[in-house]
Amino acid sequence: MYIIGIKYSQKKKNNKEKKIKNIIFLLLNRKKCISFAEIFLFIMFAIVTIAGQQFKVKQNDELFVHRLEGNAGDKVEFSDILMVSTDGNITVGNNSKKVQAEIIDHLKGDKVIVFKKRRRKGYQKKNGHRQSLTRIKINEIA
Repeated sequence: MYIIGIKYSQKKKNNKEKKIKNIIFLLLNRKKCISFAEIFLFIMFAIVTIAGQQFKVKQNDELFVHRLEGNAGDKVEFSDILMVSTDGNITVGNNSKKVQAEIIDHLKGDKVIVFKKRRRKGYQKKNGHRQSLTRIKINEIA
């Protein structure tokens, strides 16, 4: 038996195959074969510009962005949305939607060592840098 090009034998099935089978038969409730691209079209996501960087976000995602203004627990809203996908309908440049998020905490990233050297000149410079980050949780794409 073939479903989405994966052969299901009578042997023990691993978790990934079970998840695929559940997505196909429970969530989509279709009897014909569908592709992975069709499955991912039904997941709502948005591409948003946050602090000068673009992120693909879904509801309940947690991500690290450059330091934002506000304290832990504050709600923030991002209106610079480049693309939104809802139930397979893709809209580009729609500014009527907004992404609402919550600031979880502020922290610093890993240390980056900047080392400069000129060979045979006796010149060495060592410097370090830790980026200030904010961890946010996406609450809603509205």
